[in-house]
Amino acid sequence: MLWLLSRDDRALLGVGGVGREVHELYARWYGVLVQGTFPSGDRLWQYPPGAGPVLLSPALLPGLTYFQAFVVLTLAADALITLALTRAGTRTGRSLRGAALWTAGLPLLLHIPLARYDVQVTALAVISLLTLSRSTRACGAFAALGALVKVWPALTLIGTPRGRTTRETWTSAAVTAGALLLALAALFRDPFDFLRQQSGRGVQIESLGGTVLSFARHAGWPGRVRYRYGAMEFTGPYVTGIAAVSLALTVAAFGALLLWRLRARRWTPATPYDAALSAVLLFTVTSRVISPQYLVWLLGLAAVCLTSRHTTQRPVAALITAAAAASALAYPVLYADVIACTWTGSLLMLVRNGLLVAAATLSFRRLWTAGLPAAPDLPENSALGRNPHTIPVIFPTRQ
Repeated sequence: MLWLLSRDDRALLGVGGVGREVHELYARWYGVLVQGTFPSGDRLWQYPPGAGPVLLSPALLPGLTYFQAFVVLTLAADALITLALTRAGTRTGRSLRGAALWTAGLPLLLHIPLARYDVQVTALAVISLLTLSRSTRACGAFAALGALVKVWPALTLIGTPRGRTTRETWTSAAVTAGALLLALAALFRDPFDFLRQQSGRGVQIESLGGTVLSFARHAGWPGRVRYRYGAMEFTGPYVTGIAAVSLALTVAAFGALLLWRLRARRWTPATPYDAALSAVLLFTVTSRVISPQYLVWLLGLAAVCLTSRHTTQRPVAALITAAAAASALAYPVLYADVIACTWTGSLLMLVRNGLLVAAATLSFRRLWTAGLPAAPDLPENSALGRNPHTIPVIFPTRQ
């Protein structure tokens, strides 16, 4: 991954320029943040205020350039995730499959993870889940920190066991988020400007709706692909409707997760992990934007699931791994085809997004089934106990 990043400008794989976001965009935001303000009015700034400290963190390594320091800190976050998964996997009743999945799966995304700050966010989510069994307050605090950086880590708390655990975890998350927001509001100006920019986003070409529009181009749809809000998006007729459908599906996914939580009766040690993966998968596939770095989140959560022998998500982890490999082909390898909506690009996005939809559907179905109450055991000497296919016949007794 480092070797590819060092040769990023040579376009060895596709369009190249993967590290440009750090070189140009993150470095520019750093120059604004050090002045005590968030990038106000910047259409590319679409992140919660917790992203500010992450983008300022390269200042901790003054002997390096901003890009070098950013990559070093990303590698440190990667090492932290690996260490956490390894320690969790060596406990009684656990497995090292999670650490193996993260170590082998992340390079499938080529050098993209080293040029985005999603590894840092994933580290907060992974630590949040793995600390649940030891400290509910720490679990909630890490989830809140992650949510203030990129929102989605808040979903890691959806599977906490009912009762005291949920109350303590969610209370800790709320207190941590409130305290950090107050601190950031006191130290920086315009901490909530990102909300105005986020609402204007359209349908990204790599999203599920974008795949539909990509094939529509082959059927004569007159829409075009343009660079907007930091991504390649479709513009033209029906785009607004597709975006509205995506939002409706996201609301429906949230409702399905709430229904699962209300109806679930069985919790295992892996249920919080499985629920977190399922929730993030559902929100990913229904989003108007599915950037390639989103696969970093899914690999991290799938790895957490595999640390437990009770998980129901092993086949889901396999689908996510395949989707990560397909995603790297879509960007950066064949991104020119994806932008041009060639048959190659359209079919590639169909495969990648099809794998994600299959993973989300299977994940939620297995989560739902695992939460149902177990069937009662029958006595061993009963007719049904001896042969489950036998229907006992009751004859009337004579008086």
